[in-house]
Amino acid sequence: MQNITHEVKLKMRQRRFVTLPLLTPFSMLACLLTASLLPSAAQADDVADRLADSLSVNGQSMPVEAVTETPMDGVYHVRLESGESFYTNADGSHFLVGDLYENAPDGLVNLTEQEQNQERADALAAVPESERVIFRGADEPKATITVFTDPSCPYCARLHDTIPELNERGIAVHYLAFPRAGMGSQAATTLQQVWCSDNRSEAMTQAKEGEAISSAASCDNPVAGQYDLGKALGVQGTPAIILPNGQLVPGFVPPERLSAMLGLDDE
Repeated sequence: MQNITHEVKLKMRQRRFVTLPLLTPFSMLACLLTASLLPSAAQADDVADRLADSLSVNGQSMPVEAVTETPMDGVYHVRLESGESFYTNADGSHFLVGDLYENAPDGLVNLTEQEQNQERADALAAVPESERVIFRGADEPKATITVFTDPSCPYCARLHDTIPELNERGIAVHYLAFPRAGMGSQAATTLQQVWCSDNRSEAMTQAKEGEAISSAASCDNPVAGQYDLGKALGVQGTPAIILPNGQLVPGFVPPERLSAMLGLDDE
């Protein structure tokens, strides 16, 4: 028995000696990871595609814009065309509404907020400067904020009054339209007049000061599209300030605080 055991151990050693030089431990690990991850990733993509086509409530199909995998096994993030989002399991039988956090070594990280911020930043990057009302200082701006605004909003007027100081601090302000009462409101008409003006920045200042604007509201303008964009990005009131990283900051923010939020006080 001892001789047989010895022979078996010897053959195993010989086998390891022959195979190890052909496949290093690192390459063995890489092969194992590749073999395990690729089918999993493909399976996750299949589940996401299926969910996007089949999710329904009370027999009614949901207006799904995208379904993506999350770091949690079997949990998927669903974003609707309205901009709303939630989480679902692989067969769509259970939903969860709320934020997903990573328990990272340095503390909790809001993954849902990170994704929403990136989506906002990407969406705003697609809006050309020709469709914005821009206020920038004489020097190259250090940072740019995008503000969804309404001329009938008193806090929007208050923020507008701080633009000279913001520009001095190196902060450019890019306005997009968001008539809070909808496209049938007087604010929507005023915003259309602003965008139809030869000098939009001057017209915007007039609108914020309650002055009449002589331009008609009949030109081809992006006000309705920007209103829909704001709703899709989670804007619920004005002013709605969006930082370069896509973070949404609702309401009036003083220049010194905005400067700190943008990291300009450290310069």
